[in-house]
Amino acid sequence: MGIAIISGVIASLESIPSAREQGGHHYGAAKWESHTPGTLTPTAQSPSDESLPSRYLACVSREESAKRLRDVFFSLGGSGPSIEVLVGQNVRAVQEADVVILCCKPQLARSILTEPGLREALDGKLLISILAGVTIAQLTALVTAPTKVIRAMPNTPCRIREGMTVVTNLPQSDSSELDRAKILKIFSSIGRCRFLDEKHFDACTALSGSGPAFACIFLEAMADGGVMMGLPRAEALELAAQTLQGAARMTLQGPLHPAQLKDAVTSEH
Repeated sequence: MGIAIISGVIASLESIPSAREQGGHHYGAAKWESHTPGTLTPTAQSPSDESLPSRYLACVSREESAKRLRDVFFSLGGSGPSIEVLVGQNVRAVQEADVVILCCKPQLARSILTEPGLREALDGKLLISILAGVTIAQLTALVTAPTKVIRAMPNTPCRIREGMTVVTNLPQSDSSELDRAKILKIFSSIGRCRFLDEKHFDACTALSGSGPAFACIFLEAMADGGVMMGLPRAEALELAAQTLQGAARMTLQGPLHPAQLKDAVTSEH
């Protein structure tokens, strides 16, 4: 998921047309595609906008993983090759970062956050955890009090910038407004982003986190039904996928409830 997030942000920033100065104001693209109103391209509010990322560090534990990541990022083109991949240098990366996204397996969180020097390196910084089932209370017990800890729950469609990410509300601090802007610049570039209390996260994990799997079961069943009625497999899958995509976008664009959209298709007779 960390690869998806970095790739999505890079792709989003690369989609901004060359900025132009008009009357002393800085302009950029508002959205990356008109048909995905929930996905925004990060744009600078001023030439020195602190909420926009300017450097990317990816941390891994093995050289083989680093090589694979470098190949992936190089294939992105544009700014992709500039992403720095560090092997076994978590402390250095955190020291040089403003925002840290924790993307490891949940069972590895303790060993990573208790590495000598990491606790001090995180002090006062924004730590975003995408670990399922690991609470803010569990994470804050491993870092210093000034560290700002939040949870985020993205889903797999983030890989194509069509994701849904839920983020816990920020703790109050002098930098809350800037931190919120940073979070939105990251997660709105790879889909939609909503802030909710942590008490809702188990439900969000089930609904949007695991939801793509349930949607694919239904999608597969629709395509299988088409094949049973004589359609070629490829065309049946395309029809089913586009139908679900169109229905979802009609719901998101509103103002009709899904029940009303259903009634518009069905007949009384």
